[in-house]
Amino acid sequence: MNLALKLSDMEKTPADSAIHIKGKNIRKVLFCIDAGVSELLLAKQLNCDAVIAHHPPGGVSAINFPEAFKRHVELMTVAGIPRDAAKEAVKRKFSRLEVEAHRKNYVQVIDAARKLNIPFMNIHMPLDEVGRRRMDNKIRKRTREDSTVQEVVSALMEFPEFQNALTEIKVWLGKPKNCRGKIVVSHGAGTNGGYEIAKTYFEHGIQTLIYIHISPADLERLRAEFGEERNLIVTGHIASDSLGINPLIHELEDRGISVARLGIIPG
Repeated sequence: MNLALKLSDMEKTPADSAIHIKGKNIRKVLFCIDAGVSELLLAKQLNCDAVIAHHPPGGVSAINFPEAFKRHVELMTVAGIPRDAAKEAVKRKFSRLEVEAHRKNYVQVIDAARKLNIPFMNIHMPLDEVGRRRMDNKIRKRTREDSTVQEVVSALMEFPEFQNALTEIKVWLGKPKNCRGKIVVSHGAGTNGGYEIAKTYFEHGIQTLIYIHISPADLERLRAEFGEERNLIVTGHIASDSLGINPLIHELEDRGISVARLGIIPG
């Protein structure tokens, strides 16, 4: 966890990440994006000493997950959005996430890890922040404000994670030939901001927004409101998560830890 925090320049473990079952003398880990009881059993079969998941599997990281969504306020203010407008944009989906957290079975997977006596943790926001920075740095290096949206897509396609993915990077709003303009990679705050956050970015001068996924309903609302005047690039969930996970895996391997990957796009 400390290594992930160092890679992301975070000072403390965020709400959507946690060490669920502590362990020592770890030499081989199963690293997966999602972990349930079946993945824990697989780890045992593979003689792994621990399991690292990306998404919160339960426990405090699942219950406290809505708090991670508040980071959108900080990302938006850095992009020049007034804080009051950012807070308002976050409010509605945060409330939905709070309600949804109450229906989650936050006990079962953690209990299974305990009964199997296998150390278990998940690292979410820090690795998403690593992925966000990698995308943002690539875009800043390869494109300018007068570049096209297609040039942004081409720059992102230099990452092996996107080259190796089954999904494609899509321009779901706007056109590839449109000017990039001011651009924001909206990622690393629990989950995507949906309609409200995208709308707020667009209304405050952001021409191109990057999400890693979006719901069909939110996309339709944005299309109805903004037509082709703004651009939304969607990079794909698993490939984008892998973009942040792979640097940590490389660091672990450099330290002599064997990593069995499950569902992570090579990069």
